[in-house]
Amino acid sequence: MSVALHNTATVWPVEDLGRALEPLLAGITIEVMADVDSTNSELMRRIRQGQHPPLLLVAERQSAGRGRQGRTWLSHTDPHGQPQAHASLTFSLGLPLQRSDLSGLSLAVGLALAEALHPEIGLKWPNDLWWKGRKLGGILIETANQGSNRFVVIGAGLNLIPPPGSDLRNPAVGLQQLFPDLDAPTLLTRLVLPLVQALVHFEAGGFAPMQAAFSKRDVLVGKPLDCSDGRSGTGAGVDARGALLLHTAHGLETVVSDEVSVRPVPHHAPP
Repeated sequence: MSVALHNTATVWPVEDLGRALEPLLAGITIEVMADVDSTNSELMRRIRQGQHPPLLLVAERQSAGRGRQGRTWLSHTDPHGQPQAHASLTFSLGLPLQRSDLSGLSLAVGLALAEALHPEIGLKWPNDLWWKGRKLGGILIETANQGSNRFVVIGAGLNLIPPPGSDLRNPAVGLQQLFPDLDAPTLLTRLVLPLVQALVHFEAGGFAPMQAAFSKRDVLVGKPLDCSDGRSGTGAGVDARGALLLHTAHGLETVVSDEVSVRPVPHHAPP
């Protein structure tokens, strides 16, 4: 285990986190950076340069955060237009996952985060956390191969206060509306160990054992949905591999996360 703080002004519980994670991820490195373009991008660069996870990288500010399908993760900015520290928690976890089938991994990650936070937090397939019809956070998963080793980089961004919402398809919300005294270091402590435990279970058994728990938080069930590939229908849950089930005029169809994006039809947003 090794820990590092780079030009940070906040006290982060890195040593305590390291001791908690070491039994599950031997040799883990934990770093907190004051500024970075994207924690996922930084971890992917390091892996390609030969640095091998497990590694947990936390950023106080991101200047070029990324979301799924090339979208931008919007950061809250100060009056000078600079990313504002601690308006959100952004981190990436890189680790080896040798399971051949990673179907449903983003759902497993979202479920672990939601369960660690609050019973009312819902999940919008395939990678968003929602509360009261508004986006609370998102997940970005990437993979990198180095020789015979495959590494997975799991990025998460959760709002503490709502980011600017003018460019968002859906309005955003912040966790401090649920927990007024919550700060980024406390949130990190609350989330990381349950996340790693969920990844251990996922590697052993895949998404299927988590399907029922995900379904209880699925905000798209029964909602009219439009897919970016032109399909439309009604959300019917997810299958054992994490694919979205969609009732259409042609019957029950499956939607795979790398094929399309899905959003509720206007005026029918999740509750």
